[in-house]
Amino acid sequence: MSLTNSQYDAIMRIYDTIRTENRHIQEAHYQEVVSACPEFTDIENEIISLSMDAATSMIGKHNSADDTSYKAQLDSLNNRRIECLASIGKPANYLDEIYTCPFCHDTGYVGSEKCSCFKKKAIDLVYEDSNLKNITANENFDTLSYNWYDNTETDSALKTTSLQNMKNVVAICENFVKEFDSCADNLLLYGQPGIGKTFLTNCIAKELLDSSHSVIYLTAIELFQKFEYADFRKDPDAGLESNYILDCDLLIIDDLGTESGNSYTNSRLFYCINERLLRNKSVIISTNLSLSDIRDTYSERIFSRLTSSYKILKLFGRDIRLLKRTGTKLS
Repeated sequence: MSLTNSQYDAIMRIYDTIRTENRHIQEAHYQEVVSACPEFTDIENEIISLSMDAATSMIGKHNSADDTSYKAQLDSLNNRRIECLASIGKPANYLDEIYTCPFCHDTGYVGSEKCSCFKKKAIDLVYEDSNLKNITANENFDTLSYNWYDNTETDSALKTTSLQNMKNVVAICENFVKEFDSCADNLLLYGQPGIGKTFLTNCIAKELLDSSHSVIYLTAIELFQKFEYADFRKDPDAGLESNYILDCDLLIIDDLGTESGNSYTNSRLFYCINERLLRNKSVIISTNLSLSDIRDTYSERIFSRLTSSYKILKLFGRDIRLLKRTGTKLS
C-alpha cells in the first residue's frame, strides 16, 4: 500500500511521539530506582567502567584469563543490580527499553518491511477506524445479551431455536477471532433486519482492533462508492483507499444488497472478494438477503465464491429494535 508523502510523514511523527513517551517512562523508572536505592548508581558506573576496560583489553593482546575475570566481575555486578531492583520490589527488566510494538521497536519497520502496526496506523489515518471505536464501545461481546432470542419456537430448516442458534453463531464468531492470525476465514451473516448481524460484526471488529489488527467497516453502498471514485474520478486518495480495502486485515461489508445493483457493482464485488481470497485476507459480509436472493441478485461466480469460501451463518428471530422499544425480553 502506498501513502502520500504527508500521510507517511504523519505516521512517522506518531512513531517519534511514541518513542519519546516511552523514553520518558524509562527515565522516570530510573529516577524512581535511584531514589529508592542510591547504591544503584554506583553499580551502574562500575558496570560501565568494567565494560570499557574489557573492550580495551580485547583491542590489545588477547588473554583468555582476562576475559574470564572480566566476565565473572560483570556477572557479579549484574547480580547486585538485580538484587537492588528486587529489594525495592521491581523486576529485573524494570529498566529495559520500553517498546509499544515488540516487533518493530516503534520504528514502523521490521527489516525493510513495514510492520503490521504501521499498516494499522495507515488504516486509522485514512479511515479513522470507520468510527468503529465509537461503535464498539457499546457493541461488543461483553455487552451482548441473549434476552432478545426466543427459546421455544424452532426453525424448520436449522432445527433449533433462535436462542440456541445465536449461541452457536456467537461461538463461531469468537473462534473466528481466536484463530484469526492462523486461519484466513470468511463469514457471511444473513437474515432479517434487526436480529444482531451488525452487532456481531462490531463485536468481532472490537476484538481485532484491540489486538492491533487493521479493520475497515463499510456499508455496501460506501464500498462501491470508494471503487467508483477510484475508477472514474481519478482521485489519487480514492485509489489509495481502494488499496486499503484490498489489503487490510479484516474487511467488513455491511448490508450487502442495499446498493443499486448493476454490472459494475457486480464486477467490483467479485474483484474485491476474489482478490482478498488470493491474498488470504478475511472478509465478513452481512446481508438481509436470503441465499436464494443472493444467487438471483449477483453473478454465479460471486455466489460460488461465497458458498465455497465463506462460513454461512443464518440468524433468525424477532426484530430486536422493536423488542427494545416495548421492553419485551424473550429469554
